[in-house]
Amino acid sequence: MTPQARLSAAIEILDRILAGTPAEQALTNWGRASRFAGSGDRHALRDLVFAALRCRRSFAALGGGLTGRGLVLGGVRAAGGDAAALFTGDGHAPAGLTQADDGHAPDGDAALDVPDWLAPRLQASLGAEYAPVMQAMQARAPVFLRVNLARTDRTGAVARLASEGISAREFGDNTALEVTENERKIQTSAAYLEGLVELQDASSQAVVAALGGLSVPMADIAGPKSAAQIAMLEALGALLLLVLYVGTGEIAGVTLRTSMRSCLEFLYT
Repeated sequence: MTPQARLSAAIEILDRILAGTPAEQALTNWGRASRFAGSGDRHALRDLVFAALRCRRSFAALGGGLTGRGLVLGGVRAAGGDAAALFTGDGHAPAGLTQADDGHAPDGDAALDVPDWLAPRLQASLGAEYAPVMQAMQARAPVFLRVNLARTDRTGAVARLASEGISAREFGDNTALEVTENERKIQTSAAYLEGLVELQDASSQAVVAALGGLSVPMADIAGPKSAAQIAMLEALGALLLLVLYVGTGEIAGVTLRTSMRSCLEFLYT
């Protein structure tokens, strides 16, 4: 698909969402009806659609209205793109621009994409951090990885990911890496499949590092996350708090202050 055709498809999908169709359903239905679209096209469309939903108020202002066309046009203008070159009406491109598409620069809460009814509560809660936090919410969330220190270190993990076309950099001073390029390749990468890295938010990793202990859901005991966490605990000689979730929803807690070997014997016997 050409860039113009992707914009037209995003407009169609966003119009369905604005009419009440859930975003994932609208994307899935479009994909099933558009077998000509490759995986790259589908990924690009997801990015266009969810960027428009995150920045709904500001894109609508820039694009001249709260419609699929207005949101996509506003996104092009927000990114500094040449709207006149993309909205031409030629082939599969969106229809050419008219006076109705002029739009205007958003201001105040509209520029931050905050609903009017929610803004006062957020301002009261965040104080001076209100604008920076809301601006951060307008962007796609970064992807973080946890490095399994029992298998490699952060430098080795970065190099291994780079060999597979995934760019990452060390984040903070614990086990975290921030992925900066080709996030979608992670799930099929050897580094991920072999347990060298796994997906986990940086804040969770920072908490574990700061506390020197953790809660391990039973479903995670054999997974790469647990391997990395247990390796950290072994190095720290820390407290292992094992939380067992039973089918009734009740919780049984077992606190162990012993060697890691004893902990593992408890887990698997």
